Amino acid sequence: MAFLLFLLLFTPFVSAEEEAFVGVNIGTDLSDLPHPTQVVALLKAQQIRHVRLYNADRGMLLALANTGIKVTITLPNEELLGIGQSNSTAANWVSQNVVSHYPATNITAICVGTEVLTSLPNVALVLVDALKFIHSALVASNLETHIKVSTPLASSIILDSFPPSQAFFNRSWSPVIVPLLKFLQSTDSYFMLNVYPYLEYIQSNGVIPLDYALFNPLPSNKEAVDANTLLHYTNVFDAIVDAAYSAMADLNITNVPVLVTESGWPSKGDSNEPDANPDNADTYNSNLIRHVLNKTGTPKHPGVGISTFIYELYNEDMKPGSVSEKNWGLFNSNGVPVYVLRLSDSGSVLANDTMNQTYCTPREGTDERMLQAALDWACGPGKVDCSPLLQGQHCYEPDTVFSHATYAFDAYYHQMGRAPGSCDFNGAAAITTTNPSHGSCIFLESNYRNGTLLNTTIPASDSRSSDSERKFKFSPAYIVIAAALLQIAQM
Repeated sequence: MAFLLFLLLFTPFVSAEEEAFVGVNIGTDLSDLPHPTQVVALLKAQQIRHVRLYNADRGMLLALANTGIKVTITLPNEELLGIGQSNSTAANWVSQNVVSHYPATNITAICVGTEVLTSLPNVALVLVDALKFIHSALVASNLETHIKVSTPLASSIILDSFPPSQAFFNRSWSPVIVPLLKFLQSTDSYFMLNVYPYLEYIQSNGVIPLDYALFNPLPSNKEAVDANTLLHYTNVFDAIVDAAYSAMADLNITNVPVLVTESGWPSKGDSNEPDANPDNADTYNSNLIRHVLNKTGTPKHPGVGISTFIYELYNEDMKPGSVSEKNWGLFNSNGVPVYVLRLSDSGSVLANDTMNQTYCTPREGTDERMLQAALDWACGPGKVDCSPLLQGQHCYEPDTVFSHATYAFDAYYHQMGRAPGSCDFNGAAAITTTNPSHGSCIFLESNYRNGTLLNTTIPASDSRSSDSERKFKFSPAYIVIAAALLQIAQM
């Protein structure tokens, strides 16, 4: 399968040291959650340089160390009350989850809670105190200029959002919103906002056209016009972002940039959500990335890229709720893309273009003895590192000659730079465009370094010790036979 992802840098909005970007959220409600090293291998393969975690998981932070990936961590909602009532508790949290990892892990922001006003209104009154306490702890560690502090809010707190120029915040939240904005202004931080055109679309009962939600081109007479400013809006995303700017301006805050902490489109839904499908998810996310890459900006702020985290990296099959809630991911848990992002003509995007990615796998029906011989050769004279096939390692299961040969053949093929003749093994192998990844054994071309899978360089937490023995043994006789066969095949 083919996939493209992204590394993007943009024109600054407020501070010269801040540049707009597209990143990805990483949720953890998966029944088969990949090991942190596998997650990082996927991020590297897709050249994703900004991620947001919904916690401060130690394993993920260690795996992200020394990668250069910029990391936004989250103080979970369930910890918010304790943090908001105790400066010392906040200091301990920062010490354990930030100071102990920085700067090896490039933590650039902390989300204090998520959608607190709408999901935990009884805790909202301590939200600003929690932000201040976390920031004070960063100041004590001289990290306040390196790490921003904010809190992601749901766009539903903005009322009368169209036309955007007359939008305002729900007045009942003024005791929280006003000091929050003043804090963000004084600390040169972002107004973090979750923007979901899909939800706006399905809740509009047909008022919002699908193309308007998907960033698809509209005829000029179909564009939404703000009667107060005469600005034309061609998509829901821009309208929501500009509504946020207007709502802040209504409270005399005009210099806090919006950072979109979540936006995406589900690829699957219940029968009453027919527009949650792979094609629309592909269209929305591809257009969103292109929209940011091209520095289109919004009608209110043209030419200014809006930093955005796409929701999300993986489908989360354990997430409660409807089918669509479980299917916002760009990838399945095995690293295989859910759909192919269409990013042609997307400017200077730096992406891992896998349109031509190929793999080397055994031919169906090949005699098992021939496969064993070729496997022995690849793991011997072929100089493939076959340690991932050891019992307890990522690619041991299933313990079959065919599965192990798949790993060894593909590793040799990429080790040889996919050179002609390097995927033959006397007719036992063939080139395919189908990714043979399975379970925890992820086949990504950029994972190979001299034939070694990158995600096996750090053992999983439940991995057995390195002296584990494989069930099958390499046969010297098969090595000799396979070497001869390979030499003949490459003549």
